[in-house]
Amino acid sequence: MSENRIDVTDLNMSDADLFAIVNHDDLESEKITAPRYSYWKSVFRVFFRKKINVVVLSILAALIAFTYIYPAVIGYDATVDPYINLLDPDGKHLAPAAAMEHYGSELKWVLGSGKAGESTFDAIWYGSSISVSLALICAVINMTVGVIIGAIWGFSKKFDIFMTEVYNVIANVPYILLISVVVLIMSASFWSMVFALTVTGWIGIAYFIRTQVIIIRDREYNLASRCLGTPINRIATKNILPFMTSVIVTLAATEIPSYISYEVFLSYIGMGLSDMSLGKLIQAAQSAMVTPGWEFEFWSPVAIASIITIVLYVVGQNLGDASDPRTHM
Repeated sequence: MSENRIDVTDLNMSDADLFAIVNHDDLESEKITAPRYSYWKSVFRVFFRKKINVVVLSILAALIAFTYIYPAVIGYDATVDPYINLLDPDGKHLAPAAAMEHYGSELKWVLGSGKAGESTFDAIWYGSSISVSLALICAVINMTVGVIIGAIWGFSKKFDIFMTEVYNVIANVPYILLISVVVLIMSASFWSMVFALTVTGWIGIAYFIRTQVIIIRDREYNLASRCLGTPINRIATKNILPFMTSVIVTLAATEIPSYISYEVFLSYIGMGLSDMSLGKLIQAAQSAMVTPGWEFEFWSPVAIASIITIVLYVVGQNLGDASDPRTHM
């Protein structure tokens, strides 16, 4: 053992070189060295890890481009363009091949022409912009009001008693019937439809959020926070709602397509928008569904509406899964 010992005098170093004073900082000693964690960066890393999500997101980007950018680029005018070929008797109800032969090989005739000789392709994307805008506005309003009311509902016992009675009354009224009555009372405009879809549309979301809040609020860490005197609003905003991010995103993924479906259905039965939305196009072309050679006029807006709702739902569901922290391991 003695052979392994080192005599420091043989190193020819001073005491200052051999020994250094180490300063102790209580605050620094409590810090834990760990890589920085970004929640949303982790969410998108998990989301883009699946190749199918990249494909679906690319389809969604293309749909959004055609929905909002394409009508603006071509300068589509809903008061003029649908009737620009009205006096051409040979240009009405044409299949895609016949329309491109009659009018020229342009993108606008790829889905044929309608009953007034209008471009079905242009009309569909203009109508999509109205339907998608309606769905997004309704989703933002209902989700915002529903999440806020639901969080309060889950914490306040007095508010819970009141809102439960309100929910029992409103939830038992058929939603479609309520929307139809509101639209009949008001004019069938864009904002009247928004009002009809949001006047009670938030209450189902609020009830769902209330149930989730009740489940989470009584967990040990929240009980400890309350015992330590943490305000209720801080517990809700810091301990509960962030934990429910994936639930809220998943809920929004089902809400947005549902509003497009409501608009299409109400317009199809003649109680929807007065504007040229997807539902209005389907309703106007329903006679073409059973007319040989005219089927493209009906099935084109049906197909586009279906693709938009499916893609929105799939992207939202997969984003909801990726926003669950348990998938970030």
